[in-house]
Amino acid sequence: LNKKYQLLTTKQRSSVLSTMQLENSRNKFLYTDEKLMLLFQSGDENAYVELVNRYKDKLINFIFNYLGDTDASEDVVQETMIKLYQKKHYYKEIAKFSTWLYTIAKNLANTELRKRKQRKTTLLSQFTNDDKMFDISINDNSIDQEFQTDIVNKIIRSAINQLSDKFKSVIILRDIQDLSYDDISEILNLPIGTVKSRINR
Repeated sequence: LNKKYQLLTTKQRSSVLSTMQLENSRNKFLYTDEKLMLLFQSGDENAYVELVNRYKDKLINFIFNYLGDTDASEDVVQETMIKLYQKKHYYKEIAKFSTWLYTIAKNLANTELRKRKQRKTTLLSQFTNDDKMFDISINDNSIDQEFQTDIVNKIIRSAINQLSDKFKSVIILRDIQDLSYDDISEILNLPIGTVKSRINR
């Protein structure tokens, strides 16, 4: 198959790559992530485009639960995809691609969180004793359902952010993204028993 693929023209190869977006009845891609990475490492940028399309939305949802900000999450995912492009030859097929990519995204999200903490510390240091805080009286009837939902989501994210990193990741993947134990095990490269243990703590 590899020899036949190499003999195809650029136009024919593009046609072949377009079939990668098709799925069979079990919702599995015809080409694995690892196969796409091998093609990308060989210089086929269509494979890179397909990987980006597969993972960009998943990663935005994943990172949003760390940062709680859509724009910031999109920026982190964009940076993740740039790292994927620049560091493609660092990937080795012995590792599961999704694990490798999620690890990059998670590390970049943690970097953003550290920057936020530094900015917050700087801002608080600028406050003086003359600064005042005011209690705002709110009529319950003025709070619509969307606002209440936003409050609940912020409370949940706040609670998650207080967890240590090893617990935070499994909780986000299980309770927020609703992934199976098997999927979480593969993404985080952990034994299923460890995943279950951390979730049930």
